[in-house]
Amino acid sequence: MVFEYSSSSLEDRVRQVFAENMPDALIPVVEKTDLMNIHGFVGKPSLLKKSKGDQYLFLNSRYIINKNINHAVFTAYENILEKGDYPFFILYLDIDPDRIDVNIHPSKLEAKFDDEKDIYNFVLSVVRKSLGSHDLVPSIVFSDEDSPEEKLVVNKFQPVSRGDFSDRPSRERYTPEIKRYSDEEIDMLFGSITEDVVAKSGTVKVTRPFQTDEQVEIPHEKIERGTIEKSDESPFIIQLHNKYILSQIKSGLMIIDQHVAHERILYEKALNRIETDIPFSQQLLFPKKVKADPARFSLLKELEPYLSRLGFQLKFSSKDTIKIEGVPDDVRKGTEEQVLFELLEEYSNNQREKQLEQKDNVAKSYSCKTAIKAGDKLDERAMRLLIDQLFATSMPYVCPHGRPIVVKISLNEFDRRFGRT
Repeated sequence: MVFEYSSSSLEDRVRQVFAENMPDALIPVVEKTDLMNIHGFVGKPSLLKKSKGDQYLFLNSRYIINKNINHAVFTAYENILEKGDYPFFILYLDIDPDRIDVNIHPSKLEAKFDDEKDIYNFVLSVVRKSLGSHDLVPSIVFSDEDSPEEKLVVNKFQPVSRGDFSDRPSRERYTPEIKRYSDEEIDMLFGSITEDVVAKSGTVKVTRPFQTDEQVEIPHEKIERGTIEKSDESPFIIQLHNKYILSQIKSGLMIIDQHVAHERILYEKALNRIETDIPFSQQLLFPKKVKADPARFSLLKELEPYLSRLGFQLKFSSKDTIKIEGVPDDVRKGTEEQVLFELLEEYSNNQREKQLEQKDNVAKSYSCKTAIKAGDKLDERAMRLLIDQLFATSMPYVCPHGRPIVVKISLNEFDRRFGRT
């Protein structure tokens, strides 16, 4: 006897067959409808492997193999999967037996569905929703001390819970406060701005972090000039080398790549505009005339329906001249021509290397070339807004090209490195 498992829940069975901490690396999938039900687990992106074998599909409690459903699960992982990557999943699909045919293979390993497309879309949307509603940001830890070299590695078995985005900086922290002024204050402000105004505003008590508990009185005018900042309960947020956004969270430190974060936001915005066909265009005060070689000119004409939905307003006046009359609101002033031609170049590269669907390729190319760049300086409000918009997307932890957007280093890991454990 090698294995003997008593009757138990699916989660306990996963512990028995794979590993005790395996459920920590999995995301639950549950959806019930009148036509079909699905439940089970899919693996976090950190569990991706280069070999098949960890895909388990059960139809009405019978193990089957179905390439279409496998493809639906793979597609739900969006751009996390690269060629040759395979996710882990255990899924149980319950469908009315009258709507399926299990007699198309001698060993009953295959099944035929009456409505293959509906089942494909159902599995795709449910798995995608489950992935999008969990905080799957990789947690980075230092390798074990026994390792010959120190390096940061991803902790695959970091538990996640549904909707667990609670410890990120939230929008309310930077909502501006509207101060109400009395009639006397208004008279002072607009009557004559003199030193008397500053004098009447008094002083502010400030506790300095590196002194004793005694409070030091500091004239209010110094605060107005920015010499001393008021203490703020919101977690700190800073920009590192104008590339990365660092923010304190409850569990430790969150690090965001600002370019790919903005890319993810713009990608979903672009897809939405293309699908809904409600463009928002900024009219140029002086339309720009640009010349293009025959290849670019032809590609622009081909992509014009998609570009117009994004907000580009183009007029083709001759064999090689294009007039740019309007651009999307994300295109910065003075970069209209540059963005348009860089978008075409990125589109062509994607077409050659990845053979993407046209709509998806346009959205990815647009987001890549209009996103803020590494090196762009952001103020605190812009950083908080970027984080807020990022976590409102369907896939906040990976950019449209599959690169990670966010990593975390836990407080426990810092404690361990500084010998506090």
